[in-house]
Amino acid sequence: MRIATLDDATALLAPFLAGAEEERVLAVHLDGDRMLLAVTFEQAGSRDDVALPLRSIAAAALRLQAAAIIVAHNHPSGDPAPSAADRDATRRLADVLRPLGIRLLDHIVFADGESRSMAAMGLL
Repeated sequence: MRIATLDDATALLAPFLAGAEEERVLAVHLDGDRMLLAVTFEQAGSRDDVALPLRSIAAAALRLQAAAIIVAHNHPSGDPAPSAADRDATRRLADVLRPLGIRLLDHIVFADGESRSMAAMGLL
């Protein structure tokens, strides 16, 4: 399966996060042609908070020999707008992955049937 667009990514990820009552983090691992290598469940948090597990995400990407990843998580609160903490953690993840030769393509936040792409918002 090729994940070439935001629509491809949201179609893949939405079913994993729909209806979750706690925040969950997923990572989509892609090869250089954006072919899907794996989707990994990275962490679950509370109803309104989850830490982005930088080490775990980077380790999985290295193990899978991913060229790029897309990260996603949900906001059970119903608001898909990325929080300040979401934006900060995304920048830190991109900084961790860059020297490893892995590109962070997007961080998508899902809530109440909607999603927001940090890449589309110019935050990556």
